[in-house]
Amino acid sequence: MACRRVRPKRELIRVVRGTTGTLSVDLKGKANGRGAYLCPEAECLERGLAAGSLAKELETPIDEQTMKRLREELAAGVSVRVGGR
Repeated sequence: MACRRVRPKRELIRVVRGTTGTLSVDLKGKANGRGAYLCPEAECLERGLAAGSLAKELETPIDEQTMKRLREELAAGVSVRVGGR
């Protein structure tokens, strides 16, 4: 998303704005809500947060606390995915 690299969908991580408006990392890619796909690298998330493209794609502002939580969830999710392969 933020880096504009083309990858198979299974290699990407989905960030979703759920029906309650809460943002989270959706490792299975099946949670209800508006989603945006990111490369599994922290740099891609950082680029999307800094440029505002992630907030625009999810149609919601992202505060500092939510940014911190998304960073933590992405890092945890990547290690789970790598360990599970």
